[in-house]
Amino acid sequence: MKMIIIVRTDIEMGKGKIAAQVAHAAVSLVLASMGRSTWNQWLEAWLEEGQPKVVLKISSLSELLERIERAKSQGLQTTIITDAGRTQVEPGTITCAGIGPAPDNEIDKITSDLKLL
Repeated sequence: MKMIIIVRTDIEMGKGKIAAQVAHAAVSLVLASMGRSTWNQWLEAWLEEGQPKVVLKISSLSELLERIERAKSQGLQTTIITDAGRTQVEPGTITCAGIGPAPDNEIDKITSDLKLL
């Protein structure tokens, strides 16, 4: 089991901003998974396994959205993080997205070719 957060590299964000956006995605995925049968079972397994998270990079918004649509079509929990625009990016900017928690092999079908951030 794992959770994947995919961060856009085509926009300028400092390390702290990236960390905050990744945290938003992780919390969002956990909250969305609670109370849903399959997703909740995956959430419980993920929690028991130490909450593995992998942060990957992607070079465009269109590619990020395409990966998220693929994940949704496979029945995986997803989230898209849109920034409020109070600091480093324009309001409404999509900064990152997440998939999971889910079995490794399900997520790998969508993200195995992406590099670590």
